[in-house]
Order: sequence, then C-alpha cells, then structure tokens
Amino acid sequence: MSNSTSPFTKISEPGHQPPQQTVAVIGAGISGVCTAAHLLRQCLSVTVFERSNIAGGVWHFDDRVPLDPSYPSSTPSLGDYEVSQRGQFSYATPPSERSDETPDEQPTRVEASNNVSDLELQFSPPGPCYAGLRNNVPTYLMASSLSHWPEGTESVISQRDVENYVQSLAEVHGVNTHTLFNTRVDEVKKTPDGLKWELRSVTLEKGEFGVRFIERLSLFDQVVVASGHYNMPRIPDVDGLREWKARFPSRIIHSKQYRNPERYRDHNLMVLGAGVSALDICRELDGIANTVYQSVRGGQYDLPASLLPPSSNRVPEIASFALDNDQRGHRSLEDGQPVPGRIILKDGQVLDNIHHVVIATGYITSYPFLPHLHSDTASITEPGEFLVVTSDGNMAHNLHKDIFYIPDPTLAFVGVPYHVATFSLFDFQAQVVARVFAGRAKLPSQKSMREEYEKRVLEKGLSRGFHSLHLEGKEVEYVRELVDWVNEEHAEEDGKSNDKMKGHSQEWITGYYELKAKMRGLFGDRGVKATAEQAVKGAASSLVKVD
Repeated sequence: MSNSTSPFTKISEPGHQPPQQTVAVIGAGISGVCTAAHLLRQCLSVTVFERSNIAGGVWHFDDRVPLDPSYPSSTPSLGDYEVSQRGQFSYATPPSERSDETPDEQPTRVEASNNVSDLELQFSPPGPCYAGLRNNVPTYLMASSLSHWPEGTESVISQRDVENYVQSLAEVHGVNTHTLFNTRVDEVKKTPDGLKWELRSVTLEKGEFGVRFIERLSLFDQVVVASGHYNMPRIPDVDGLREWKARFPSRIIHSKQYRNPERYRDHNLMVLGAGVSALDICRELDGIANTVYQSVRGGQYDLPASLLPPSSNRVPEIASFALDNDQRGHRSLEDGQPVPGRIILKDGQVLDNIHHVVIATGYITSYPFLPHLHSDTASITEPGEFLVVTSDGNMAHNLHKDIFYIPDPTLAFVGVPYHVATFSLFDFQAQVVARVFAGRAKLPSQKSMREEYEKRVLEKGLSRGFHSLHLEGKEVEYVRELVDWVNEEHAEEDGKSNDKMKGHSQEWITGYYELKAKMRGLFGDRGVKATAEQAVKGAASSLVKVD
C-alpha cells in the first residue's frame, strides 16, 4: 500500500507482485546464500552481489590483514570501504577494446604495480575469520533447512568445515551461478518514479592490464541486504589510544585483523572487550603469550572471568593510554621490545611492559550503500520513521520483525538479530522474505507494521539489545511468530494450499533447551540471560574437546 508521508510513494500492495520479480541480494555469506537459494526456489530472478571472490562470508579465512580502521571509529555511514562516486569508473584509460560494453559499463584501468594488493584490500576488506576459529553455536542448532550437516559432524568444528558447509549450499542450490563475485555494491536508491530500486555496483577485474574497475547500474524490484554484522570495526575513543596507534601502528589492532597467536609468543598483551572474540583470542594466546590482560567495562553481556585461561587476568575499564615523555619523536620498536608507555585503569592501576593491544569491542552497524537511510548526526532516539542507522551505529531502526523496511518493504534485511543460532534463524528469515517477495505471503499494512514496531520499541528500548534474542525461549518464540504469520497469510494457487512453512523441529527445540540448561549450570542465575553464542564454548566443553 502507499504511504502519502513516505518518500517511497509507489509500493505495490503486499502479496500482489507481478510475475518474475527481480531481486538483488547483497552478500554471499550464510544470510545471502540462504536468501538467494529460497528466492530461486520461488522462481524469482536473483542476482547476488559479493565483493570478495568466494561465498562464505565471515567463515572464509583470508590470511591477508584488513587495512587499519580509523582511531577512534568513523561515522557509521562511511562503512569499511570508500564508496566510489557515480561515474568515477565510466571511461577506460585507455578505452577498453571490448565491443560488448555499454557506456555505463566502461572500465577504468589501473596499471599493474605494487599497489595492486592495497587496491584489493581497499575494495574488499578481508573478514574477521582467524585460523583457529571454531563455531560458538553447536552445529546441531545452526543448520540451514536447505541441507543437513554431513553425517558425523561434531558439535564444535573448524572454520574450514563451516566454510565448506556454506559453500556447499551455494553450489548445490545454484547460488554461485547467480552471483557476481568481486563485485561491490556502492549505492542503492529508489528510481524517481518509486517503482524500482537502482543499484550501482563496481566490479574489480584483474589481468595483464593490472586492475580495473567496472561500474554498472541495474534495476531491481526488490533488494535484500545480507551483508552481515562484522564489517566496520568499533574503535573506542579512549584517551591516548590514537596516539599509541599513530606512534606504533603494528602494535595495536582490532580483532578483525587478528589471524593467529604465534606472532605474540612470549609477549604481554592487553585485550579490550568481554565478548566471544575477546574470550577466543585470550584462549588462543594461552600457553603462547606471556601475560594477557582483559579489560572489561562490566556490561550486561560480559562473559564471566571464570572462562578465561590461567594466563589471562581480567582488569577494569581503561582510563587512558600514555606514552613515555621521550616518545615525541618517531622511532621503531624491536620485535621483543614493549611499547614505551603505560595503560592506566579506571581503578587507578597502572600497567606497563605491554607489547600489543587487541581491540575486541565489536562492530558498528553500517550500510554505506544506503546513505539516505543513514544519519551521522541523529541520536539513537531520533531515527524518525525513515532512518535505519543513526550516529551511534548500534542498531537497525524501522524494520518489521527485524526484516522488512517499514516505509518500503521491497527492501529487506536478513541477518540482523544476534545472540541466536545464526544459520538456523537466518534461514527462517530468508524463507519469509522469499515467500513475501514471491507473493505467497502477505505483509501486514504499513500502519500495522508501524504499530507493532512502536510497541516493541516501548518494550525493549532503543539500544543494541533491541535485536538480541538472548533470553531463554525468545528465539523459539520469534521463529514461531514468523511461521504462524506466514502460514496464516499464505496465498493459494489453483485452489490448492501452498506448502506451509515449517518451524523448528522438536529435535531442535529439545537441543536448544538442553543447551540453555547447561548454560544455567555454567552461569548460575546469569544463565537465563546468557546467550548461546556467549556460553556455548563453556557448555560444549563438557560434550566435545574444543582445543
């Protein structure tokens, strides 16, 4: 239905879509792969845009290290790459000899040089996957409906095994053949008539000519954002941190840049953060690093110190970083030499002899290809009815059930919720999107979606926790609501009822509550508030050998 107050004025009535709708899917991680596969099952025309050269998302290990982010973080709209300007790559230098390229597809040419690797890193920054990464949700809870895990798969497995699973889904279900790899989406906006989405993409090509970039404009009926959580690092604004980074850049990294523990052998480290990444890194460093300090702020989702290995010491929040007075001039450090400075904690403790700092403080919500849905000045309490991301970058606003953009539900997001069994939950979201976009399920009116959203805002408040399903039973409840709604509103063809969407199996639900029970035993009263992602390593350790 139309909304006279919305800039998106020509939305088709939900459930009455023309045949063979064209859908763009941004991202080929688990969210994008599941979404594309279910859209293809609904016989829609699908194009997936993946900026790297392979499916797998955060589970693809790339030993290259991403370039440094800003210290402190940039504004959310900037993302983790520099968005090109429209027309920047419109003409080749010299012109391309290809005869099949339209003016909108003419590439720019960059001569082969030592800068090629930097160009690739800037174009498609590697993800946060490190060599020793393992799943922190047991496999029996994080399977897609598209395929079971191979027989005999353990509860906790290697990054490579998880990546193989995602890539197998992409191959078997035809997603790869519908994917433009090495292609980054730089801008998505509605056409002037409000009927289509115009998507501007840039493809990186390598060859004897070096590297060139080809810009293309494409039109789609619907767009699915499946770009994930783990792109733009969140760097805290701690006094003195920027100066440490500027003086000794190789000694301070974000966890997205962490690859293996060996470079830290016999060194002392400070790890900032109390989530899964911080805990994993502390565990990897055990027996390799000398002493590891973990600085925490005492937040709601902090993992208990009891999960830390013997070589790690939990300390309070950091007040400031200070360099010694004689460090005003630039000088490099030998490998075994600590940073000549001190870390002052908020309780007054002073730590020195620190060789490295790893910042594991999470990521910023960012969709740089949707600049009109960003505001880098509006506060989290001021999103209005149209913004998706405000200046804090803590959440995605104005989404119906964390999926459909309320002002124009031809734009959908898959993979927004967290503290969930990721693969499983995102697959359910993908099924819902596919059924709605295919006209097999009807969305509520915009008025109804807005009322439901505002009610949820009143109940949960506007914060990062808005998307969390950590409380026991909330994930099951969320999926049940999706399934009940889709099945209640499912369309009929030729007088026959469509196959209804299936929810969690009884086996899955049993496993979910058994895990929650183990978490209660591990965390005590906090177990009720703990998340599967936060606690599964501790709980699963009684089932399988993790290390």
